[in-house]
Amino acid sequence: MLKGLGQLGDMAGMMKKAQEMQTKMAEMQEALETMIVVGESGAGLVKATATAKGELTALDIDPSIFNGDDKEVVEDLILAAIKDAQQKATAKSAEEMGKLTEGLGLPPGMNLPF
Repeated sequence: MLKGLGQLGDMAGMMKKAQEMQTKMAEMQEALETMIVVGESGAGLVKATATAKGELTALDIDPSIFNGDDKEVVEDLILAAIKDAQQKATAKSAEEMGKLTEGLGLPPGMNLPF
């Protein structure tokens, strides 16, 4: 007669876990804004600093690369450093998301948020 109540308890537990996950996701999103990654190119001559969310925050260029004839090389180094920072930001974000979803029993490679 009360057989179905067990399923209601399971549903309540699932809802509680979903709320906890939502809270943890919000906390992680805030944390990603303060995590810093540094992309480099030209053996460190150009460094791009970004948050783990991918927002570029700083660019450091060694003055030794400024030669009027090398304008295109400098531009390429800057782009390469920015791309490196963006890739590191994406990797850091995925790493942090993996830590968060590790205990949920989700299939490997499932990306959240959906």
